[in-house]
Amino acid sequence: MVMKEHIVASFDEELSELSQKIAEMGGIAEQQVADSVAALARRDSDLAQRVILIDRRMDQLQREIEDRATLMIAKRQPMAQDLRQIVAAMHIANDLERVGDLAKNTAKRVFAIENNYGAQRLVAGVEHISELSFAQLKNVLDAYTTRDLEAAHSVWERDDEIDAMYTSLFRELLTYMMEDPRNISFCIHLLFCAKNLERIGDHATNIAETVHYVITGVPLTDERPKKDTTSSTPVEFVEK
Repeated sequence: MVMKEHIVASFDEELSELSQKIAEMGGIAEQQVADSVAALARRDSDLAQRVILIDRRMDQLQREIEDRATLMIAKRQPMAQDLRQIVAAMHIANDLERVGDLAKNTAKRVFAIENNYGAQRLVAGVEHISELSFAQLKNVLDAYTTRDLEAAHSVWERDDEIDAMYTSLFRELLTYMMEDPRNISFCIHLLFCAKNLERIGDHATNIAETVHYVITGVPLTDERPKKDTTSSTPVEFVEK
């Protein structure tokens, strides 16, 4: 009995360490998103560089989580809820790593436009999308920590709001480019940034689906709400 209790306590400690690493990744991801957009709005190349450099820590944490989770599965052979928690940690780490990459890509755009002070209202449009993406990310990470199914569903259901904001900004920037070709370069950079933020919202929704699976044990099979109609326009921008 003592040995069994020791094994259970040891396994619980390993699960806790896994959750702590997810929490660290989540905190860094939130800061990256906020700082990348602040750097863009202020043309702050120093802040942009910090966003880019911290991404190395995100990559390291993802590798550590995957390695530890794989070892736990092999060593402990967990089942049911325990197995879902471990698999969820790997999925969420992957989504957070991608969020970090997208924030890093946004930060890199700062160096391309730092001497181009185009219409600030267009940058404000990117900031509006970032506010909702940031809120979605924060809320879903809180839902994961507290195992709050209702909060996770709320994030999942609001995905279409980010899509609608992105579509609106896409059309506004396209109009701005057609009115004055000198704005094309600046607007294209903003489009990439806006798309990065829209994708961050998608990753928050992915995490919400993972939280649903952890809690209920079944996948969220409903069709995800989407309102991004830009794929039907003649021009589509894809981040490299």
